Amino acid sequence: MITAEGLTKRFGDKTAVDDVSFTVQPGSVTGFLGPNGAGKSTTMRMIVGLDRPTSGRAAVAGREYRQLRAPLTEVGVLLDAKAVHTGRTARDHLRAMAATHGIPATRVDEVIDLAGIGSVARKRAGKFSLGMGQRLGIASALLGDPHTLILDEPVNGLDPEGVRWVRQFVRHAASEGRTVLLSSHLMSEMAQTADHVIVMGRGKVLADAPLAELVRAWTTNTVRVRTPRAADLVAAVGGPDVEVVSSAPDLLDIVGLPAARIGDLAAERGIPLHELTPTTGSLEDAYLALTGDAVEYRTKEIS
Repeated sequence: MITAEGLTKRFGDKTAVDDVSFTVQPGSVTGFLGPNGAGKSTTMRMIVGLDRPTSGRAAVAGREYRQLRAPLTEVGVLLDAKAVHTGRTARDHLRAMAATHGIPATRVDEVIDLAGIGSVARKRAGKFSLGMGQRLGIASALLGDPHTLILDEPVNGLDPEGVRWVRQFVRHAASEGRTVLLSSHLMSEMAQTADHVIVMGRGKVLADAPLAELVRAWTTNTVRVRTPRAADLVAAVGGPDVEVVSSAPDLLDIVGLPAARIGDLAAERGIPLHELTPTTGSLEDAYLALTGDAVEYRTKEIS
């Protein structure tokens, strides 16, 4: 379990993390989301003792990271895949880490195979591609077979096979009762991986909820209808809680009624339907709605 209690971090006159509190439960994958500059990385750095909180406390299994006697065996961390000695081979990097905790060389071989870097294990890490560097970082996080995993953008640079492997691995780790905190900007991937989501914006927690609950709360369900009698259908479905948007003479997007009810109303009036497609909101939709006012670095829309 990971707990944050009133975590605050200031850099001069800038507050990067502002009174953040949450709990990451074991047995599930918790997604950690937020725009650039939201404070996610600083929060994770405070959890693992790389940044000292201005106030508040972070703990893993009830203890601060600095109090852990053998941190590699309790917390696996991937915050920066480039944090390796570029002149060392992947195997030597892992062996050096293992030596600090008395981890046997056999475990080094296990994580090399697990992360799929056996073919490059004897190559210098400085020559690695972005994807291979990520795999080495993941191998480093798994080295001590920890109960808690904190992974920041672990699929960055990975090919589709690697992305799928990370997804399956963290799901399996959670099924074994491990605690998994996973940060990513890939909403489609997070939607397939996370059970619970914590969303930050401008240093504060904006949401802390099961993924499905968050999507329901921050999106609307739409039914797309195509009919040659669009005006008649608009009259049939009209009501105070129904919104209808027409994007073409024969095409309607209806919010506020389920597809079955729309179909029934059309059938009662003999209105032919050429399409009746319900669409549900996505995690990306919910995320954008939730963080719309918390984006610090906003790009110009393309018209």
